[in-house]
Amino acid sequence: MRITALAGGIGGSRFLRGLLRAIPDAEVTVVGNTADDITLHGLHVSPDLDTVMYTLGDGVEESQGWGRRGDTSAVADELAAYGAEPRWFTLGDRDIATHLLRTRMLTAGYPLSAVTEALCDRWRPGVRLLPMTDDRVETHVVVAGDGDGQERAIHFQEWWVRLHAKVPARRIVLVGIEQAKPAPGVLDAVAAADVIVLPPSNPVVSIGPILSVPGVRDAVTVAGAPVVGLSPIIGGAPVRGMADAALTAIGVPTSAAGVAELFADLLDGWLVDSTDADAVPAVEAAGIRCRAAPLLMTDVDAAAAMARAALDLAEEVRAR
Repeated sequence: MRITALAGGIGGSRFLRGLLRAIPDAEVTVVGNTADDITLHGLHVSPDLDTVMYTLGDGVEESQGWGRRGDTSAVADELAAYGAEPRWFTLGDRDIATHLLRTRMLTAGYPLSAVTEALCDRWRPGVRLLPMTDDRVETHVVVAGDGDGQERAIHFQEWWVRLHAKVPARRIVLVGIEQAKPAPGVLDAVAAADVIVLPPSNPVVSIGPILSVPGVRDAVTVAGAPVVGLSPIIGGAPVRGMADAALTAIGVPTSAAGVAELFADLLDGWLVDSTDADAVPAVEAAGIRCRAAPLLMTDVDAAAAMARAALDLAEEVRAR
């Protein structure tokens, strides 16, 4: 079975780990979000790609869901002693090696897709990991200015990590998206898939940017494979992170049905958590086959059960 997943960081990678447990023989291609990428201290950091790579390569710090297991912060501490900014985004010492190598290869002229493949040669994540694009795309958040009536735009990571999304976002802007092209292999992976999965990642700033790369949403729409998603919202709240702040910024209700509506033009099937079973009729009224199942990834076995439920729903859709 060929499965293509459009994934963000922590939620996406934990779901993918369960998917590989559930269907070990599947050929899985992961199209990863790169609009979270940021340059820090001269280093190109790809948080979502690295989280997928580390998690599936058994190197992630489980207590955080990101970064290297057992990492230290000697370099970050020294940078802080020099007064180097930013101080709100800490890079671990082992993690820095990844960013050093990525930056060196990018500076030498290799595209991000080739760099990602080279990094995965070490981690052996068990999937083909593709960036959504080789072009520079950054998520910026427009917020109110400093009392002068003006607006200002800040990088998504500053809004998310430093401000914890507590400052209301007036708009979320994908800088560079109009000129971006899908990375090599992305459209082929969508067209060749037997199932396309939207894992429980942030719908606005993780999956949204992938679908916004010109050509990707159209490719998913016309793909012959069932498109099945899993709600990242349970009981009216995000399982992790501040997805509610991002949804509010684009005027979408923080609910399982609200996120389904956001992807309604793509979805054939949608899984909601058992606590949101009352949302099933509304989702199905929109023409999307919907089922309720436990969606809390308490461990790998729970994630594997979610993956099996998603694939069962894909088969149900296919049999219609």
